[in-house]
Amino acid sequence: MVEFLPFLLFAVVCLFLMAGYPVALTLAGVSLLFALFGELFGVFDTAYISLIPSRIFGILVNQNLFAVPLFVFMGSMLEKSRIADSLLKNMELVFGQLPGGLGIAVILVGMLLAASTGIIGATVVTMGILSLPTMLKAGYRPSLACGTLCATGTLGQIIPPSICLVLLGEVISNAYQQSQLNLGVFSPEFVSIGDLFAGAIIPGIFLVTAYIVYVFSVAITHPEDVPSIKEPEFALNKKELLAALFKGLFPPVLLIVAVLGSILLGIATPTEAASVGAIGAIVLAFVLGKLSSPILHEVSLDTLRITSMVYLILVGATIFSSIFRGFGGEELIESLLMDLPGGIFSATLVVMLFIFLLGFILDFIEITFMVVPLVGPVLLTMGLDPIWLGVMIAINLQTSFLTPPFGFSLFYLRSVAPDSVQTGDIYRGVIPFIIIQILLLLLLALQPALVTWLPSLLHS
Repeated sequence: MVEFLPFLLFAVVCLFLMAGYPVALTLAGVSLLFALFGELFGVFDTAYISLIPSRIFGILVNQNLFAVPLFVFMGSMLEKSRIADSLLKNMELVFGQLPGGLGIAVILVGMLLAASTGIIGATVVTMGILSLPTMLKAGYRPSLACGTLCATGTLGQIIPPSICLVLLGEVISNAYQQSQLNLGVFSPEFVSIGDLFAGAIIPGIFLVTAYIVYVFSVAITHPEDVPSIKEPEFALNKKELLAALFKGLFPPVLLIVAVLGSILLGIATPTEAASVGAIGAIVLAFVLGKLSSPILHEVSLDTLRITSMVYLILVGATIFSSIFRGFGGEELIESLLMDLPGGIFSATLVVMLFIFLLGFILDFIEITFMVVPLVGPVLLTMGLDPIWLGVMIAINLQTSFLTPPFGFSLFYLRSVAPDSVQTGDIYRGVIPFIIIQILLLLLLALQPALVTWLPSLLHS
């Protein structure tokens, strides 16, 4: 019974989280209570408690994690200053007369917004408020409109340079180093956040392209569900089209490309590139006449709130993982995964299914800091590529957040959708996009080079 205490700890933490208690306090409080009782009954090594302060200090001085508030600031500035709104309107003008043009515009804008923030709730709510009324007014089938918005809102899981990939990249890097130490390699290789960014680019492009092809196909085969917009304001001449592109499209795109490109080319670290992105967002808002003192105040508060949440969860997760290991949880997970019939395939499949189910009750940040540090070293020790594993986890969670009836993305859109949109419309609308993502997971499983090729090219 004693050897299963780590699983009991994990289950109790999940129960408290499902009951609505704060994540960081639950992780730390439940873990410390287990450690107290474990020490009283002589089944816990208190040496693991003494390691916690140094690990927390390491988090607070981690240079890579400084990118989090900067990326959050950049995304929040683009959102609060209504640059995203302007981007959507100009994109609608560019694509409006194509079959499914409005849906395509929504996907492309959502991709850019997701890349700049990576916060699923913020992206889905923002796109829902900006786009859903327009799509419904244009005559789009409610289920298709809702499915497109929910799927687009989750792109922040896989489109760099979102903070989701920053956090996952940091955890995967640590797990990779731990796996090499487990194998007796005392000069371990490093995997950077930029490597994970590079690995996510091709799958991200595949996903966005597949979304666009699906909407376009529906527009061709069922034009009554995806009507083209034929209003006079969408009939642009070349001069007006170029003006729309230069005013609302190119500036934010260039900002995001500059941030991502500087990381991939090794010109700047993620933190340095994020600082350029934050300053660039301020300059962009100022040049477009959308910067004001109230907006700057609101963006700063938003950044403070999200950054505080991330760091508090990090501290709580550090306490949880230390105590989990103190109960022998790491060895228990390793023995269970290693003993599965089918070897690395079965172990990877079990972990992916487990993470997928956890995505129904836990947020990406919680899963990243709670689960990945525990299962990552074992899978990487068994021979998986760290970049491939990170990308697969990101897409897996993206699929989980879309899947009825518990997907977070569905709840976020429901909160801003008009009463005329039924919950069943949202559930039906996401099914084709879930199928697309499952097919992408299968493709990446069969062709890992789609993930690993670009990082290896950048290192050559």
